[in-house]
Amino acid sequence: MKQFFDPKKVAVVGASTSRGKVGNSVLLNLITCGYQGKIIPINPSASEVEGLTSYPSLTEAVQKEGSIDLVIVAVPAKAVLSVAKECIAAGTNQLIVISAGFKEVGKEGAALERELAEICRTNGIGLLGPNCLGMMDTHTPINASFAQDFPTPGAIAFISQSGALGTAVLDWAISQKIGLSKFISLGNKAGLDETDFIEAAAADPNTKVILCYIENVVDGPRFMDVARKTSAIKPVIIFKAGTSEAGARAASSHTGALAGNDQTYETVFKQSGVLRVRRMEDLFSLASVFLSQPLPAGDRVTIVTNAGGPGIIAADTVERLGLQMARFTKETIEVMRSQLPAEANLLNPVDVIGDAKSDRYRFALEHVLADENVDGVVILLTPQAVTEPTATAEAILEVRKKAPDKPIVAAFMGGATVAEGAKMLTAGGIPCYSFAEPAVEAFQHLAKYSALSRKRKDREHLPDISIDRNQINKILTTAWADGRPILFGSEGAKILSLMGIHAARTELARTAEEAVKLAGEIDYPVALKLAAPKVLHKTDLGGVRLNIRTPEDVTTVFHEILDNLHYHLPGTQAYGVEVQKMGQVGRECIIGMTRDLQFGPLLMFGLGGIYVNLLKDVAFRVVHGLDRTELRSMLAETKAYTLLKGFRGEKSGDIEAVIDTLARVAILAREFPQINEIDINPLFVYENGVSAVDVKITLREVGT
Repeated sequence: MKQFFDPKKVAVVGASTSRGKVGNSVLLNLITCGYQGKIIPINPSASEVEGLTSYPSLTEAVQKEGSIDLVIVAVPAKAVLSVAKECIAAGTNQLIVISAGFKEVGKEGAALERELAEICRTNGIGLLGPNCLGMMDTHTPINASFAQDFPTPGAIAFISQSGALGTAVLDWAISQKIGLSKFISLGNKAGLDETDFIEAAAADPNTKVILCYIENVVDGPRFMDVARKTSAIKPVIIFKAGTSEAGARAASSHTGALAGNDQTYETVFKQSGVLRVRRMEDLFSLASVFLSQPLPAGDRVTIVTNAGGPGIIAADTVERLGLQMARFTKETIEVMRSQLPAEANLLNPVDVIGDAKSDRYRFALEHVLADENVDGVVILLTPQAVTEPTATAEAILEVRKKAPDKPIVAAFMGGATVAEGAKMLTAGGIPCYSFAEPAVEAFQHLAKYSALSRKRKDREHLPDISIDRNQINKILTTAWADGRPILFGSEGAKILSLMGIHAARTELARTAEEAVKLAGEIDYPVALKLAAPKVLHKTDLGGVRLNIRTPEDVTTVFHEILDNLHYHLPGTQAYGVEVQKMGQVGRECIIGMTRDLQFGPLLMFGLGGIYVNLLKDVAFRVVHGLDRTELRSMLAETKAYTLLKGFRGEKSGDIEAVIDTLARVAILAREFPQINEIDINPLFVYENGVSAVDVKITLREVGT
């Protein structure tokens, strides 16, 4: 996208002669930002605009000036299509449409936008917008926007789906003297989207940190691929708006019910190495941390404070965020004991007590940074009677020069008394906050990104397995042709078996006599389960009976199950009763899959049984790009994993068999797009092996 950010010639279509008009503002911004290329106004009513020769059309401009790299459009929406067509004839392949009046205004505008997008797509034109603020690159420099101000050059790229928010952020960044490398307002994203610009920022040597405000992602799998590659070399920090579940679709499975829209994005960011923030203010505060601090080797943090209360708050935050309080070596404790007051706390937090001056802070900081068990330090200061905020800030900055390999963040808590010291730290490259919690959170993001960087090595891929596609497709197409979007449990068990997953033998009986015959073949004891796919919780209405040991009981229970259905849910269709071989009871887990509209199959694992929706002990992963390494970390996020490892002397479960089952379900979802949802609940986990007991598979029309 070099021509986009560093064009040699730029045309402004709709370059008005009237100050205050959008087209005029864009033109003036190009002129005043220091852009060194050729600027060409397009205005059919003027031969000159802002001292530059103007042309009545883009076509005539190309005839006189030669090819144009970038065209910026600020004309009424209905005139934009003709400009796009002129771009085709002119050989221009980069277009910014600032004009509004497209899908944001209704059906007519949406139709116009689709036509514009198709013109650009089929002719290889990169389209930014429509309905956007424009874009900037401070290092070119170019200001192809109608924003009021132009930021100073910096190392932060900011990509925003909201133009209004973008202008607010620009104004704030300028007031805070925060430099930007790039600024992109995405608008309606009819062409280029967040993924394109994350990829461009990744390739930009002037960009060190990438920030995004997004409301949705256009192409989920491509976003994940690009974000994963980018986050391996630069931090990608995203504020995702629109987290409400109000619009979540109804789901017929446990997995679908538990996997809301925001949960999916949280999973995507985690897998892609993206750092997510939930406050806009954290975007730039975190960017400054990554620009100024080295990555820690681990998550062991030390707190140095002159007040007990803030130290306790910081320690609580460390525990809440899953960080580790560093444990000092014996040598560190001994040397601090020799110099610090008897009242000082020598462990972690290190409380240098309220009468600490700058020399005591310097001493404590030097020695904890030198400790091999410390990965980073959070320094807290509150204004006491003898506190020296500015001298302490100077001491911190001097120590930092001697120990540049470990991150330091600070919180100078107070007002005017500590303001100058806080300002000195910020100017010197030490992030300084007003309270303890955000300081610890800043270190947590550094540690998280560092851990992600380490985790990318030595990935373990999903297994190559042989799939009987014909058999599986036959089961799926037969059910769909029968008008059954939910498979029988027996069909689901068969599909799992074909995927190499052990499932309890299950057969469908349409009559009591057939149930008796099947029970004899399967061998007693057996379980009988209602075959009514639309009934989600069969146990609640007496639709599941276990440990049936005689033909007479099979006959009796068969009729009782159907009677219970007709009593509780009259009119609900039942296909019969399924007969299942009773097996050994194991630890109950759940494996599920639901298909997300943007990101495709979403895998779930957690504690199973009847309480899954209540306990919600589950973890998720998107199947796209999934590997066994990611599956292993997925398991570790759940309490089920603690139980499987062996809790309080119990024997451990077969964790490798669980991972293998998850991998095979992921492959099933990936290879058969007509499968919409899968629930295996419970999956019995034994000391050796696993067994799928209840299997529910829901279908969808392919292409929907």
